[in-house]
Amino acid sequence: MTGERDKTDQGGAGASFYFRGTYDEAFDLLVEARNYVEHHVPAFRHSKNPPDPAVMTKETMRLTSRLTQVMAWLMAQRALQEGEIEEDEFVQDKYRLEGHEVCLKRVIEDMDDLPDGLNDLMERSYDLYNRIMRLDKQYIDPGKKN
Repeated sequence: MTGERDKTDQGGAGASFYFRGTYDEAFDLLVEARNYVEHHVPAFRHSKNPPDPAVMTKETMRLTSRLTQVMAWLMAQRALQEGEIEEDEFVQDKYRLEGHEVCLKRVIEDMDDLPDGLNDLMERSYDLYNRIMRLDKQYIDPGKKN
């Protein structure tokens, strides 16, 4: 996967170190989540005490929503840094981080019912989404330090 990411980063020479680190973190988490959902989630259906399928489906969709929203925002940020869009365009609604109602919800009472690997992915995606949300808000209100 690193080779694919290197190809996409070639045009991002002007991107800040922080942005690239965050982009790499989000990309790696996205790949890890995809692999987990593809390889581990189906196996739980055949385990001795499978997790509630409705909870698993709901939380894997929440995981996907968080990571999709973060990657979309980061791609818009990259376009801004590379001069493909201007900052006044970047602050428009179409480039805002969305999905707060779904992505910020934490289902603490159901977390014990989820496998440890999914819990870990959920926690890391939640933390990443929150960090990006704080950055996103700073574009609207640069003086605010959430």
